[in-house]
Amino acid sequence: MEGRSSRLFVTVALFHLLLLAPRLAVAFNYADALAKSIIFFEGQRSGKLPPGNRMPWRADSGLTDGAQHNVDLVGGYYDAGDNVKFGLPMAFSTTMLAWSVTDFGKFMGAQLPHARDAVRWGADYLLKAATATPGALYVQVGDPGRDHACWERPEDMDTPRGVYRVDASKPGSDVAGETAAALAASSVVFRRSDPAYSARLLHAAMAVFEFADRHRGSYSDSLSADVCPYYCSYSGYHDELLWAASWLHRASNNATYMTYVQAYGMQLGAGDDDYSFSWDDKRVATKVLLSRGFLRRKLQGLELYKSHSDSYICSLVPGTSSFQAGQYTPGGLIYKEGESNMQYVTTATFLVLAYAKYLKSGRATVSCGGRDVAPADLVALAKRQVDYILGKNPAGRSYMVGFGARYPERAHHRGASMPSVRAHPGRIGCDAGFQYLHAAGANPNVLTGAVLGGPDAHDSFDDDRGNYAQSEPATYINAPLVGPLAFFAGTIKKYN
Repeated sequence: MEGRSSRLFVTVALFHLLLLAPRLAVAFNYADALAKSIIFFEGQRSGKLPPGNRMPWRADSGLTDGAQHNVDLVGGYYDAGDNVKFGLPMAFSTTMLAWSVTDFGKFMGAQLPHARDAVRWGADYLLKAATATPGALYVQVGDPGRDHACWERPEDMDTPRGVYRVDASKPGSDVAGETAAALAASSVVFRRSDPAYSARLLHAAMAVFEFADRHRGSYSDSLSADVCPYYCSYSGYHDELLWAASWLHRASNNATYMTYVQAYGMQLGAGDDDYSFSWDDKRVATKVLLSRGFLRRKLQGLELYKSHSDSYICSLVPGTSSFQAGQYTPGGLIYKEGESNMQYVTTATFLVLAYAKYLKSGRATVSCGGRDVAPADLVALAKRQVDYILGKNPAGRSYMVGFGARYPERAHHRGASMPSVRAHPGRIGCDAGFQYLHAAGANPNVLTGAVLGGPDAHDSFDDDRGNYAQSEPATYINAPLVGPLAFFAGTIKKYN
């Protein structure tokens, strides 16, 4: 009985910590954090960099990508601290950047053009990958095994730049579905500012989705030796098909895609309760996205998605009967996985905030075991996660490089850890670069805006370049955070 009372006390205390405390906290400079979170993507660019690229230590790279196969695959993003262009996480990052702009762009102010540029850089590459060869989708550039055996600046890389594709004989519905979602979501971003470009993106999205659905299969099976273990699609491809159809409906308002959702939703996982969202698993995010149609437009047949979205949200709300214990560190950070946990923090934060927006527009609440949770409660929960990332945590450390007085200085990132080509014009070879990986000092180049893998289950963090599980940045960590940062930059006076 005493143990039960103790657990109840901890649960109640955690509830107050996560939902009530943020309203009393001193505001961070969310506008500055937003600007830096977008600048990070300029440091991840591959290809010919435009004038004014705001990561001044970066230079052009990968200028012949695809040339040996007579296709143009120049551009796009490096996923993390390496020099490979992986299609699945790149497409996911582009989708999340586009969703951020679509739902929270009105709060971005002067950063909106930069956010659109970040979306376009990813969408331009995905458009090339989807249209270069009829009946095929290019999904990767670079030999990951050879790349990871070197520590090279992207400007110096001389490892094989092989290209990998899926087609009718080697299907990849997972990566194709995510690419279709990214192109569709990006088309929404440019619907008013560049209608012709938006139309091209939407047309390509429709074609890629048709390919993904017609030739079903996982790219982890078709290209196992090349994409695994780096970005295997562990959740399969069903979630990406439903995700893509949902984005195509939002982008086109074509009833065909809603008919697809209603006809195949259960077959594609709509009935599953799931509690994490990542570059691999889109199930819960699809439900939140579809709930928007139910809450804002009263579209019939989507009640199931609202119900499952409620279950997911309630699992994160301490003090309710639906709360799943063990999902937070003692300091209040959402905790899902030991490796690169911050990716699950930023995706959950995005979904909580987006759902709060949809609930508010529909004048609805979430019922968590008989207790109503209002949109404002979800905003407070999301703010606690954002504030933890920016420095309100037991260590008093920002996990965004370049933000705040104390932040990680040894990101696991090749370009940031080595002298820039301007400071050291001479080539640094594959093996020679490892001296910089193992150096004790801070990185010579600040990877502005990068959010790293983050602390462990006990709020401990090792600022060690060799500890990639905690110190490596990734586009798919940053992309979901852009929307929440924009929201708080634009509304903090109201919620603080």
